[in-house]
Amino acid sequence: MPETRPSLATRAIHHGYDARDHQGALNPPVYLSSTFTFDTAEAGGAMFAGQAVGHFYSRISNPTLEALERRIANLEGAEAGLCTASGMGAITSTLWTFLQAGDEVILDKTLYGCTFAFLTHGLPRFGVSVRPVDLSDPANLAEAIGPKTRIVYFETPANPNNRLVDIAAISEIAHRHGAKVVVDNTYATPVLTRPVEHGADIVVHSATKYLSGHGDVIAGLIVGRAEDMQQIRLVGIKDMTGAVMSPLTAMLLLRGIKTLDLRVRAHSAAALTVARALEAHPAVKCVHYPGLDSFPQAGLARRQMAAFGGMIPFEVVGGKAGGIAMMNRLRLIQRAVSLGDAESLIQHPASMTHSTYTPEERAAHGIAEGLVRLSVGLEGVEDILDDLMQALAAHNAEAA
Repeated sequence: MPETRPSLATRAIHHGYDARDHQGALNPPVYLSSTFTFDTAEAGGAMFAGQAVGHFYSRISNPTLEALERRIANLEGAEAGLCTASGMGAITSTLWTFLQAGDEVILDKTLYGCTFAFLTHGLPRFGVSVRPVDLSDPANLAEAIGPKTRIVYFETPANPNNRLVDIAAISEIAHRHGAKVVVDNTYATPVLTRPVEHGADIVVHSATKYLSGHGDVIAGLIVGRAEDMQQIRLVGIKDMTGAVMSPLTAMLLLRGIKTLDLRVRAHSAAALTVARALEAHPAVKCVHYPGLDSFPQAGLARRQMAAFGGMIPFEVVGGKAGGIAMMNRLRLIQRAVSLGDAESLIQHPASMTHSTYTPEERAAHGIAEGLVRLSVGLEGVEDILDDLMQALAAHNAEAA
């Protein structure tokens, strides 16, 4: 490796692994072992007591997972990382570690549907208070935060409507009150935003999405301070959720991350082209894309993001019925949930990923019933546009 700090693209391929330590194997070995032997009984006891470093059981740690944890922590600018079996495993393992009955969580008003369900429907059953707040204005947090607030949680950009949160401003307020800031960075990835560098304490990912990039794994990742990661490893994962990633999944993620920088920049460039075309189309009511001048938080997007991502939420004239009719006319773009894959995917949040919200909650949390969410893939951008334009043209003709 060069003496100067390598680029993110280079670190995504090389960081934390030296082939010379593994008989020249170009890729990290996959350790398909549930347990590991000890040289002596005393050595095993020292590992269990935390007095010695080493692997002893794959629910706690595994060499293949360790390589991935080092890599994602480096890319995010964090001290340490953790692997989990899913994005929800990353979120629940983190929150169960630091919360107890009587504590409060402040969450942004727009979140992924399953995250919202866990926070607002799950945590209160165990005595944790949950308060949704519009964190797009930091003043709202300053007004809402109190002595029982332990965690401030948000996504930026938010799923599904791309609302942004000023990470630095929110972190400064939260830390003044002794609360941890947890940020879901799934949409942006460390290529576009590194929340730890803006003051966040913990970052979670659904690694199923852009970090994998190929739609072939379910996985989660967490990064933050080494002390926090050790707590989550030994409490949230080991004892509370058991949300352990398999070594084969870690291998696939290591492979996917090698092209992360290249892919995310390609997704972003194509999405900006598509967003501009959609905004100009008479059958489109509105487009929520941070790279557009019309986006209400365009200034924050330029300050906080290196580019604007591959996700385009938009509304078609005709509301929910219009959006669904347009989706059903698409030929190349696939109707499917998830995002960040090589294939372009489209879905209807109100009836799919965000159906855990009631209609009243969706209205209050900024999720329009007619919103469709497009994940721009890696196909030729001209082919993506051709498919959208033919579907929108048919929608226009029918409306006329």
